Amino acid sequence: MPEIVGSVPTAGPSAATATAPSGPKEALGKDAFLQLLVAQLKYQNPLAPSDGTQFLAQTAQFTMVEKLEEIARANAELLSTSRSLAASGLVGRQVVALTSDGEVTGPVRSVRLDPTGPVLRVGESDVPLAAVKEVLPLSS
Repeated sequence: MPEIVGSVPTAGPSAATATAPSGPKEALGKDAFLQLLVAQLKYQNPLAPSDGTQFLAQTAQFTMVEKLEEIARANAELLSTSRSLAASGLVGRQVVALTSDGEVTGPVRSVRLDPTGPVLRVGESDVPLAAVKEVLPLSS
């Protein structure tokens, strides 16, 4: 633990990079932010406590992080719903898709919703929605 003499430790870039794991999935989250905030309050100099406006600013930043996480979750749900609707709209349509066995062309017989996303049943093949490269026009 670093020695604190007459100053308040900050949660600036140097403190974050010293404790933050690498990689996008392991970036500092709200728990790490709260731990830094609590450490800052715990180790502040009692003769020169931190400014209340700094505390309020950090609390506002924490609230913003929480709201951004909520927005990210809502966007993920919206994307999942959009993909499901797009896949269900392809039932009965002729599609061309790339699979590990090569190119598959045929009508979409059904759609299965997997945790990884919608999977189309084209002929005897299961094809992820992302593998569809062309939707052919309906024959009249």
